[in-house]
Amino acid sequence: MFGIFPLIALSVIAYNAVVFFGGTLFGLDETVSAFDSVVTTLSLVSGDSWNITLGDLFVIVSLILLFIEIVKATHTGTASIINHGLSMAVFIVCLVQFIMLAGFGNTTFFLITCMAFLDVVAGFTVTISTARRDVGFGGGIFEG
Repeated sequence: MFGIFPLIALSVIAYNAVVFFGGTLFGLDETVSAFDSVVTTLSLVSGDSWNITLGDLFVIVSLILLFIEIVKATHTGTASIINHGLSMAVFIVCLVQFIMLAGFGNTTFFLITCMAFLDVVAGFTVTISTARRDVGFGGGIFEG
């Protein structure tokens, strides 16, 4: 099951949950997006404070999931083909939501959509490269 399910879908599902359940968190004013709310602040050595928002966390987690997806793409087999097809479906859903639905037309969701697209492209590219390397053609040195 792990090999078939596109992990970027987890970010998209979580994003949808936040948007469809009001788009605000922790009693924030309706005019303030939940994705702009500061989750934590880190003090840096330079003396600056880094405010990490919920939108930033979505992007960070999505990048980690994208990395795992690219590593999964190095495996060949039926599960990876199904995964690529489902990844394409996730990208199409993201693209439609970004273009057509309120609450999705922002930089955070655009970056998640870009990661879904990269998942599709990288998945097919890595799989094709891996499959090409694994294919053996006649005329090898061990033929008798």
